[in-house]
Amino acid sequence: MSIPFWCIFISALLIFIAKAPLAKAMAAEGGGRYDNHHPRAQQARLTGFGARALAAHLNSIEAFPLFAVGVLMAHVTQTYGYLIDILAITFVISRVLYLLFYWWDMHWQRSLVWIIGLLCSLLLMLSPVL
Repeated sequence: MSIPFWCIFISALLIFIAKAPLAKAMAAEGGGRYDNHHPRAQQARLTGFGARALAAHLNSIEAFPLFAVGVLMAHVTQTYGYLIDILAITFVISRVLYLLFYWWDMHWQRSLVWIIGLLCSLLLMLSPVL
């Protein structure tokens, strides 16, 4: 499997990795209990770290399709090389940092790596014409 495809796999895993701190925050908010009957209602009540964990998780879901499409566009147009690999790896690194910065409430750093990840996705989409 190619590096960009591995990066799609890792990015998919990050969605579920981002769920772990959210689940922990939900349990803490619920007095040690994760409400599996009404998880969305419980998530809506989260504040502080829990609210940031929810937002980080949701943003991971939102960022994934654009990146995956970018990698697939590069693949189907047979656009290969170091640029594609570097963009894919940079996207994954930016998403890991994004999660950490969101959880640690480092707002401007989070925004910076979000922009980097977005640019990687867009450049992957444009790679056939670069």
